[in-house]
Amino acid sequence: MSESTDCDNESCSALEVLDFKNALKQFQKLVEKIVTQKKKERLGWYIKDDDEIDYDEFYRTTQTLFGPEVKEHNVKAFFRKISNNPDARTEWCEIFGYFIRENGATPSHLREENTVFLTSEKQQITYPVVKERDMITSIVKVPHLDFTVTSSQKGVLTIFNNKMKVLATTSVKDTAWINGCDFLTQLKCVVAVTERTIIVWDYTSIGKKGNYFIVKPMENSLLCVCTASVSDQLGEDNILMGDDKGYVNLLKVTSDHFGLKQREGKKESQLRILDSKDFNIVKRKLHDDWVLKVKYISDLNCFGSCSSDSIHSFVLDDIKRLEDNLPVKEFSVPRGVNAFTYCGKAKVIVTGGHDKLLRLWHPYINTRPTGKLSGHQHSIVEIVTNEKDQHVISLSFAKIFIVWDLQTLSMLQVFQDQESPRGIDTLAMVFDNACGTLITGSTVIDIYPLMHMIQDTKQVPKTHEKSINVLAYNRAFHQILTVCSESILKVWDLETGYQIYQIEDAHGLNVEVTCAAIEINGFYLATGACDGTVKIWDFGSGQEVKVLPLTQHSKDEHCLLKLVYLKATESQHVLLVLEQSGKMKIIQGNEIQRYLKVTWVLPEAVLFLQRNPVEFLSLNPDTLQKHEFFPDIQLPPDTSSLSSDAEGFVPSVEMKCFDVLKVEGHSLITTGSENGAIILWDFESATVRYMCKINENSQASVPQASGVNAVLFLMHSASSSRKISSLSSTAIVSSDIDSDTDDLPEHKNSYLNQNKENARSYENSTQITAAEDTFRRRYIQYSKTNAQLPRDVRRYSPILASAHENGCIYLWSVQGNLLKEILPFSKYHPVSLTAICTDISTKMLLAGSKEGHIMCWSIVSFLEDPQNSKNQIKEELCWTAHSAEVIDLFYEEQNNVVVTASVDGSVRLWHAMNGCYLGYFGQPRKFELSDLSRLILPCDVKDVPMIIKEESKHMENKSMPDKDKWKSPTRSHSVLKKDKHVDIIQDFKFFKALSSPKLPRQPLESIETGSKVAGAVFGHLPIHELEKPAEESILQNPKWNKPEMSTLTELTVETELSGEQNQDE
Repeated sequence: MSESTDCDNESCSALEVLDFKNALKQFQKLVEKIVTQKKKERLGWYIKDDDEIDYDEFYRTTQTLFGPEVKEHNVKAFFRKISNNPDARTEWCEIFGYFIRENGATPSHLREENTVFLTSEKQQITYPVVKERDMITSIVKVPHLDFTVTSSQKGVLTIFNNKMKVLATTSVKDTAWINGCDFLTQLKCVVAVTERTIIVWDYTSIGKKGNYFIVKPMENSLLCVCTASVSDQLGEDNILMGDDKGYVNLLKVTSDHFGLKQREGKKESQLRILDSKDFNIVKRKLHDDWVLKVKYISDLNCFGSCSSDSIHSFVLDDIKRLEDNLPVKEFSVPRGVNAFTYCGKAKVIVTGGHDKLLRLWHPYINTRPTGKLSGHQHSIVEIVTNEKDQHVISLSFAKIFIVWDLQTLSMLQVFQDQESPRGIDTLAMVFDNACGTLITGSTVIDIYPLMHMIQDTKQVPKTHEKSINVLAYNRAFHQILTVCSESILKVWDLETGYQIYQIEDAHGLNVEVTCAAIEINGFYLATGACDGTVKIWDFGSGQEVKVLPLTQHSKDEHCLLKLVYLKATESQHVLLVLEQSGKMKIIQGNEIQRYLKVTWVLPEAVLFLQRNPVEFLSLNPDTLQKHEFFPDIQLPPDTSSLSSDAEGFVPSVEMKCFDVLKVEGHSLITTGSENGAIILWDFESATVRYMCKINENSQASVPQASGVNAVLFLMHSASSSRKISSLSSTAIVSSDIDSDTDDLPEHKNSYLNQNKENARSYENSTQITAAEDTFRRRYIQYSKTNAQLPRDVRRYSPILASAHENGCIYLWSVQGNLLKEILPFSKYHPVSLTAICTDISTKMLLAGSKEGHIMCWSIVSFLEDPQNSKNQIKEELCWTAHSAEVIDLFYEEQNNVVVTASVDGSVRLWHAMNGCYLGYFGQPRKFELSDLSRLILPCDVKDVPMIIKEESKHMENKSMPDKDKWKSPTRSHSVLKKDKHVDIIQDFKFFKALSSPKLPRQPLESIETGSKVAGAVFGHLPIHELEKPAEESILQNPKWNKPEMSTLTELTVETELSGEQNQDE
């Protein structure tokens, strides 16, 4: 019976193998067909037919051949691979998740990112830490002061700063060795213990010998020491000490014990010996052997002590148990415990001893350990914790270090200290969580940095090998898109920093991708190239969906500078693109046609008279009904007959950037040019405006405008539609865009509400022709019969922000008025601004510069009422993000981060509130967005972020220059036409650094008051009376009418004025 069963099983397995081989053959034919199809598509030879294989067909066929064991994400990755590179090597096992390794790639468990400490970057510190034939016995980290305290056997105590530079050091003259040290947080002193004495060192004293106190004699030999900071005992430090008889001693000290308060003024160098009988030392026997370590764990409000005793190996309890003799919590370990540590994140205690095992304990369960870690071949002498990464580093007697992961209970790294002399033990070790370094002590101090700290601070961040052309954010999927000048397209996960996929030569071989945009729902991606071609991709799979083929004209004329998604559905795709020639086009495609086509073109330029910066456009009602985005317009009449006009025409513009705002009540397109011209197309009011800010301080003979590098529409957050349209850098979608032609009356309704305001604004400065007047009157009459705009749209009008080559940001109204001029605060000279962005609620405005700086302003109060001069724009933060030009940036609100891209080839991640560097896309390790404990900087950035305080605090005691004295002696036509209400935000940084406050010199009346007998000094001091309060008199002085001077105190003014009056008398 069993033989027949075996035969049946063998026959079934043979059939399964035969079926699988047949499936592999059919799968190979399917792959060959797809590869042939993709190659023809690249060469432009492929003609779409019924036999075309797309991703859906490929997935269905693969599942039919191999069954449900095939996972969709593996099939998608395989299809993306052959789509992007048809010549790539493929294997059938890849659809099951087993991808082949190319170019000799190393296995994952041997890769560099799994190395925790980079031992090759070890640093050593020798003098003056130890004497000759001396060694370190204890190393302690003081987190709140960022100090490191060390002690050596022969009595050298040293304090280091966070850069491991010596702050103070002393040599204690004592015959016994120092066994340990710690820092007294309340007394600001260092405590150390020897066999029979307690040493307290006041490191703030003056002199080489130092000011220290020795408490002796002690009953037992002290082996270890630590301090316990109890929150309800201010001004008092608790010192815990373990001795060779198994006792744990508690000593409470204050400044009165050492007379520190009486000697604060002297601070002379001295040595004082104090009798231990004058101190109340409490001790309790907790172990039957030497107390090797004693520590206070603040997270548990408990102290811990360990011993080689197998019964009372480890004790963990409240510090009060030393005084009341109640039972304590004991942990028993065979052969005792030599060292222990506590991890707050993992909530475990780790112990190690002579049995070579690490045991993990729950703090409140002492019956048995929760886990064991084996790997050491010698006794364990020290254990420390990397709290941030939940790692434990253990050190054995053979000077072998092992790094353990408490989350997976696995061994991460093993390394050995091979440079220290034989016979010299490494007894001290501490982990610096702030700097991410492991500090060990023997005859020298060794510092081992974490691998990712070296990668973050010494390796140049590289996301792409070449400069970045495009940075775009998919808010729906929390993924970012980057494209470099080599046309390598990469998609990254924002929260982890891991790469999801990449596409090479997206538009063909040697065709540079210059721009890209992601539609609002995140399903589609559009890219534009230098040859004028446009492609639409499925963002999830990376599959090409539609294409705008190459035209027959010159590539340079049709090179695309920027594109914006207007609409994206399965049935329709609409894009607005800007060409290098200055033309703006709408490109559309539907579900039937594979190829995109141009459906709308905006005129390249409009001729403006310098005396008339506004032109009214004629609309074609028939074409307006056919197009759902922007109407076809007719340019103004030919102005060639006016060529003899003395004023001449505005020079032609070369467009560099544009932005779109398509919300209810507003249909705007604005462009910025290299010569500083800003063109604003308003399709609601049927007008086109020319705006330009002349650089009055220019040294050129003819004042010129500064070039525009970026433009952006700002809408108040109260307008709910802005939450969608604010994504104009990547997508523009609103309810108006999807509206049908039935909304035509409502569309025309808002034309003339804006026209009324325009007519009032330019009534005195423009001459409107009869035809234009008729056009405007027709729409005014039409608007009276229609409903009004919503209240929030009427109240909050859009603001246009433009970033310029001179380093300024100008804020304009849609009527063409300059509202605000912003000059970023910086200790450097003004540099060109290259990119601007806002958060989704338009509360913050960010800008990037040509030298890699990032600036951040708060604009929420300004957008409430732009006409109110009291609503200021406050700069809050600035930092250096790159060493080269910033090409784009965006603000991500959910994680509160800023992403910047530069021509240096890196895309970096920063915390939005403090400018803290979080990493770069392409780094080996995962992002940790919540951890801000370590302030690190990339290797090419030297300046730390600068948080700008309020003006009155930050600019205190700094004077402002007189603007009238620094006006240009020449008066140009643009200066005379300058709006009076323009508020300029400048810091005049050079004058503030040079000028000093000038006190008002006003005549003062002096009277004598008080009794002369009362005091020999104060009785004769004159008291001066000001006619007005000091602050009021200062503020009324026009030279002092500055906000930052309002914080000068009245006391300072009175004192200095009285001194001047005495000199006059």
